[in-house]
Amino acid sequence: MAERPARKPRKPHTARVVRTERLTPHMQRVVLGGAGLAEISADSCTDHYVKLLFPAAGVTYPDPFDLERIREDFPRDQWPVTRTYTVRAFDAVNLEMTLDFVIHGDEGLAGPWAVRVQPGETVRFMGPGGGYSPDTSADWHLLAGDESALPAIARALEILPEGTRAHAFVEVSGPEEEQKIDSDVEVTWLHRGDRPVGEALVEAVEALEFPAGRPHAFVHGEAGLVKELRRLLRVERAIPREDLSISGYWRLGHNEDGWQASKREWNAKVEAEQEGTAAA
Repeated sequence: MAERPARKPRKPHTARVVRTERLTPHMQRVVLGGAGLAEISADSCTDHYVKLLFPAAGVTYPDPFDLERIREDFPRDQWPVTRTYTVRAFDAVNLEMTLDFVIHGDEGLAGPWAVRVQPGETVRFMGPGGGYSPDTSADWHLLAGDESALPAIARALEILPEGTRAHAFVEVSGPEEEQKIDSDVEVTWLHRGDRPVGEALVEAVEALEFPAGRPHAFVHGEAGLVKELRRLLRVERAIPREDLSISGYWRLGHNEDGWQASKREWNAKVEAEQEGTAAA
């Protein structure tokens, strides 16, 4: 049997903070720039994402920064911590990449960092990844998600040709979290208030009168709401898997480390249950 090729080490990219902006009470924008962005391309998918690398608390890494060497020489609890964020915009000419962060005061790691970070500070990241862009051959589009999916939904809406038939649903905490999106598609903003995350969103999509023709759907956000909408789209509406981009960005009660560790198994279980129902 031929030996499997050795895994090519992943090389982190380096950028610097150019500017920051508070978009809404719970959304902070950070724009990164610098020559390091010439090494990547993040303009072929509307759901491109990067994994930001945050140093472990109190740990200083040797210069030059070498992630593979750090993982060899440092104990695991001193490795950099990763947090995943969607690329809201990428300017290959001016070498700028825009990231939007949901913030909840001092809760979490990346949100508080995005609030306090200053222009000129160095940022390291892996990626980008991604795989979705609106299929222009579809008859209509469905885009649905919570705040975590808003950057990808907004980016998708902004590249849809004028006049494209689309239904977009975004659940946010309240009216102060709505954002201006440069698109002729009218977004249905759902205000959560004190209701559980995803409840209003699921109800709205369930109540939608689906247009005729083939849809292309993008549904992302909290894992529980994604599970419910996946059942609706795959089982009840029988939309083929190839016409769906659907996944949980996060899960209630889990930080990103815990969710990423269990995400593959959880998704596989949900898919097996629902695919079996769809085939029955």
